[in-house]
Amino acid sequence: MSFIEEINRRRTFGIISHPDAGKTTLTEKLLLFGGAIQEAGAVKNNKIKKAATSDFMEIERQRGISVATSVLAFNYKDKKINILDTPGHKDFAEDTFRTLTAVDSVIVVVDVAKGVEEQTEKLVEVCRMRNIPMIVFINKLDREGKDAFDLMDEVEQKLKLKVTPLSFPIGMGYDFQGIYNLWEKNINLFSGDSRKNIEDTIAFSDLNNPELDKIIGQKAADKLREELELISEVYPTFDRKEYLEGHLQPVFFGSALNNFGVRELLDCFINIAPSPKAKHSDTRLVQPSETKMSGFVFKIHANMDPKHRDRLAFVKIVSGTFERNKPYLHVRLNKSLKFSSPNAFFAEKKEIVDISYPGDIVGLHDTGNFKIGDTLTEGEVMNFKGVPSFSPEHFRYINNADPMKAKQLEKGVDQLMDEGVAQLFTLEMNNRKIIGTVGALQYEVIQYRLEHEYGAKCTYENFPAHKACWVKPEDPKNEEFAEFKRIKQKFLAHDKYGQLVFLADSEFTIQMTQSKFPRVKLLFTSEFE
Repeated sequence: MSFIEEINRRRTFGIISHPDAGKTTLTEKLLLFGGAIQEAGAVKNNKIKKAATSDFMEIERQRGISVATSVLAFNYKDKKINILDTPGHKDFAEDTFRTLTAVDSVIVVVDVAKGVEEQTEKLVEVCRMRNIPMIVFINKLDREGKDAFDLMDEVEQKLKLKVTPLSFPIGMGYDFQGIYNLWEKNINLFSGDSRKNIEDTIAFSDLNNPELDKIIGQKAADKLREELELISEVYPTFDRKEYLEGHLQPVFFGSALNNFGVRELLDCFINIAPSPKAKHSDTRLVQPSETKMSGFVFKIHANMDPKHRDRLAFVKIVSGTFERNKPYLHVRLNKSLKFSSPNAFFAEKKEIVDISYPGDIVGLHDTGNFKIGDTLTEGEVMNFKGVPSFSPEHFRYINNADPMKAKQLEKGVDQLMDEGVAQLFTLEMNNRKIIGTVGALQYEVIQYRLEHEYGAKCTYENFPAHKACWVKPEDPKNEEFAEFKRIKQKFLAHDKYGQLVFLADSEFTIQMTQSKFPRVKLLFTSEFE
């Protein structure tokens, strides 16, 4: 296959939703169709000890939630599909925002009973800002839920999207009979038997066919005809160009747990979703078809294999081909690195790859060279933009609970912070360490991982801060800045990269400080420099 064909057959996307809308289950069913796994493990059901394939950290298995973004790849109908499964839990939103910098399109999962929830709104907003093409999958149709038209209205109003259904349910909850696929003009009947991997579909080019009444009953058939007529009057016809520009969102219905409606979603997705797209760097727009390799680190994960204390940096390839054992320029450090065992992923299985193409995600073993946002090239000096670090909203002192293990604690905290799990601030006054996170659940994860992966124990105590503001003075030498530092010294700290941070105790303090010291800028995100 030629280089351009390899690029065109790739689809790299993320799945986003509120927790419990069925994101991990949908991911599994997609893998099932790709033949990547033989049976799916129900995430909730404790009788089945087989946990979801995409959740491989111990704490995820215990709680049934995804806390790390995992990368899964499989082949389906001559397309190579890369899924980035993101945590839905809001305490891990930061990881999810960063993952969205590495995807070309997104599938949004909505729960039929709960409709659009808060976390979905936040994530969709990020996608809208970047005009990422989105497909909406309305899940759990075998349960009682809201009316299909009401749900689509809710998606339009709350998420500010313009939708058009490409599949439509026949009944819902108890009288759920199946799905009419508007994209392929056929009917998929629901047997309620989730053990059957793939259901039979019946083609219906003509809805007035009396066979339809026989199969689903006259009442349901009449209702379906009415609803489809209404759809053609109310909703726009699907236009791929509008979808790719992020202005139109197709909607699919189904039940991921019962493996229903997933094939329709996948078949349509591989046809319409974009292949890898161009990306802006600080100097120019980089096209995937360029021959020279470039890529960026969007995630770092320590200890994917607890036996080996390894760190993996996840790199999204933007252009050219990434080859094993070939030297590449690490732009920030200005040094040349080569990688003898770049990994491709499938959940817990990793394999060494000789060559990767744009759109692929490669895991590079890292001894501490990488930070999130780093760029690799074949020599060109440029940095890909838009991998931010957000201002934390929770702050706690971290204390060592076992004086004999001070080294392990330091190493553990250092590595976990590199992953972007949380941020570390060191107070200027007394060098005490403070951990800032976007969500409170992060503290449990950090404590758990320090103990189980590094053998170190820690305790926390509260630190009264409201927000971390990165400090950028207009002129570091002027008196105003010196005065600012003198007055606020108790609340000044440095982040991991040595940047000055002001830990403000309230919104009011931030406003007062800004009016008192107009030439000292306070910022709420730091692009990783």
